[in-house]
Amino acid sequence: MIITELQIVDWVFLGALGLLFIVQIYWYCRYIAAPARQLRREAKKATPDADGAQEDKPGVSVILCAHNEGFNLSHYLQALLSQDYPEYEVIVVDDGSEDDTRIVIESYMAQDKRLHITFVPYGARVQSTKKLGITLAAKAAQYDYLLLTDADCCPESPHWISEMMAGFAQADIVLGFGAYFEEKGHVNRLVRYDTLFNGLHYLGAALCGHPYMGVGRNLAYRKSLFFESGGFTHFMNNRAGDDDLFVNHVATGKNTAVVLNRDSYTWSPAKTSLQEWLVQKRRHLSVSPAYRTGTKIRLAAEPVTRGLFYVLVLATVVLYRLSAVGLIALGLFLLRWLVQTVVLNVSARRMGLKRFCMASVLWFDIVLPLISLWMLIIPKRQNKW
Repeated sequence: MIITELQIVDWVFLGALGLLFIVQIYWYCRYIAAPARQLRREAKKATPDADGAQEDKPGVSVILCAHNEGFNLSHYLQALLSQDYPEYEVIVVDDGSEDDTRIVIESYMAQDKRLHITFVPYGARVQSTKKLGITLAAKAAQYDYLLLTDADCCPESPHWISEMMAGFAQADIVLGFGAYFEEKGHVNRLVRYDTLFNGLHYLGAALCGHPYMGVGRNLAYRKSLFFESGGFTHFMNNRAGDDDLFVNHVATGKNTAVVLNRDSYTWSPAKTSLQEWLVQKRRHLSVSPAYRTGTKIRLAAEPVTRGLFYVLVLATVVLYRLSAVGLIALGLFLLRWLVQTVVLNVSARRMGLKRFCMASVLWFDIVLPLISLWMLIIPKRQNKW
């Protein structure tokens, strides 16, 4: 009787572990690996004509908001004005800056007529002045194509606009990747890993027909789509979400494209302290409750099954130790860890990004969900940015 009961418990443990293992492997191979598969397919295609016909390149308005960004604009604005695209403008929104932001912008305006400035009215009584600033810039834009970035972003190359605009061939929304500069230190590795993981997730989901977010560092959409869908009116009460909530609201598998060519990336300096990064992370997570129900279910499925897998592996190893059941549990854990590391690093290599050792992958895989859970359980008031 005892033996029979133990055998049933054994099967329960192994069955649950096997199911969670399959879900995790499926998720990595289908979604996280999707950008790497896309890059491989693109590499096999003939190289397109980089020059292209001028008439095939419609005008585009590049929009960025700046709040006390004089230093960053002096470093990165020239890269936006040095693109090889034939017809474009750059609109900088001065959102209540108190530094030399306006002076820097006007100095560039004197040299380049494609650069324009607008501003958020002082004392605007809105939850998010950034959303208001983007809306004002979109209304002032000359062209129907809007390409968004941030004041602290630098395009990978002069072909950035061309690469992002190529995504509009069969779509109204184009998702790009925003990377962070590599620096020394554990915080920088944490930020870069989190950015790579999240980037592979939202880009992979879009490639699989389930777009749910984009990042304001590198995002494009049609002006007509923005206003026809109501812009930010559906979530103006959210302090953040000018990028992911808009995409979550209007993006579908048919109207969204993903651009993965290295020349389409933007680069930003990462937060240098853990406290600064936590503030940024909390702001990004604060909008997740406003996602569509289907999105929230899909986003919750992975970390929940991941957490249950870790807990069940630990419980099985503790209870069964080096018995057959314990060894099987340990084997599934090691196999998932190996698959995870291979998928992430193959993707990073094809994207031209820094790879991570297995120890870092395991550490971040455990720590990051715990940080996110803590922030979601204990919310904190956010500023307008």
